[in-house]
Amino acid sequence: MQVKNTYFFLVFLMFLSFISCHDSKKEKLTLFSTHKTTVTSEEIYTGAQQTALYLPLLKNKKVAIVANQTSVIFKNQQQYTHLVDSLIKRKVTIVKVFSPEHGFRGKADASEKIADGIDVKTGLPIVSLYGKNKKPTPAQLQGIDVVVFDIQDVGVRFYTYISTLHYVLEACAENNIPVIVLDRPNPNGHYVDGPTLQPKYKTFVGMHPVPLVYGMTIGEYAKMIVGENWIANSKKSKLTVIPLKNYTHKSTYNLPIRPSPNLPNSKAINLYPSLGFFEGTTINAGRGTEMQFQVYGAPFFPKSDFAYTPKANFGAKYPKHKGTRCYGVDLRNTQPLYAVTAAYLIDAYKKTPKTQSFFGKTFTAHAGNTDLEIQIKNGISAKQIHQSWQPEVEKFKKIRALYLLYE
Repeated sequence: MQVKNTYFFLVFLMFLSFISCHDSKKEKLTLFSTHKTTVTSEEIYTGAQQTALYLPLLKNKKVAIVANQTSVIFKNQQQYTHLVDSLIKRKVTIVKVFSPEHGFRGKADASEKIADGIDVKTGLPIVSLYGKNKKPTPAQLQGIDVVVFDIQDVGVRFYTYISTLHYVLEACAENNIPVIVLDRPNPNGHYVDGPTLQPKYKTFVGMHPVPLVYGMTIGEYAKMIVGENWIANSKKSKLTVIPLKNYTHKSTYNLPIRPSPNLPNSKAINLYPSLGFFEGTTINAGRGTEMQFQVYGAPFFPKSDFAYTPKANFGAKYPKHKGTRCYGVDLRNTQPLYAVTAAYLIDAYKKTPKTQSFFGKTFTAHAGNTDLEIQIKNGISAKQIHQSWQPEVEKFKKIRALYLLYE
């Protein structure tokens, strides 16, 4: 009898162990960080939610807002109010809205011209900060007492919202106008990696000498822009960052709203640093599908089991290889990345016939230097390329540490 009971007891322990291992694996697959985290997106409060910290700064002031569809105040993950609507209800005097790439409501395609206009819901004038007018002019800032910047970033150098931040900070410093940045979590904030931009290759898709993935929130990044004197008249800058609550750089954060039309989910955001390089090549990275930055392919790749046909859609009116069947690679079920990799670029380069022109005019702008293109052409491995980035990454980490607001 005792042997029988012992047998059932051992079986029970094995069952508990199985459940424990299964749950552990499931948790590991959902994390953006290799570090153990105890903070979830439901517990993190954005800067916009910390109204008690910034409403007094807006009292009796004429306010301009730099915002898009992500500029919201959350009640919970399903319910939220746009910052502009919320401030108007609170009797804050908003006189103007500045919109970045993709527009105020976030519906425009990448690189699409954004026109000035009127917000239908509020009647406020909207001034585009994309296209020819990337920096607010003195005339556009006239009569404004304070500018509030509230846009969700994804922590990647060629994502242009930090370029808009640069020009807003510079214009306001030149015109003696305070800037309040409402901080938001960085879904790629748990690591620093990738090629570092060389200043001579500065463009709107890369303005600062930072690695591709810089591991900072947009509030921390704003402090760095000012502190490193990357803007004119930085000494005159009047910057206030409204911090996050319960956030660390080890926190996981799944964005409840698309930060732009072609980043539909957390998988796309995680792969974006590595697949974003394809923007400067002949390869389609999922634009024209609902698998943006989760797949890559081209009509001239060798035929394979996985194929898709890019079509005009929300956020991609003219995707590469529109209407043509592309063979490629599906990354939707791969493990999360914790580093930038050139492996996908190398794979695509090898699959591209010599008659095709793989590298386009904007590749250097996206990479931030000419080294990456040369390395790939010379057959350098992804591991060696990654190692070549590390000296500059380590130098940047020392600069980054001066401006961190969170652990």
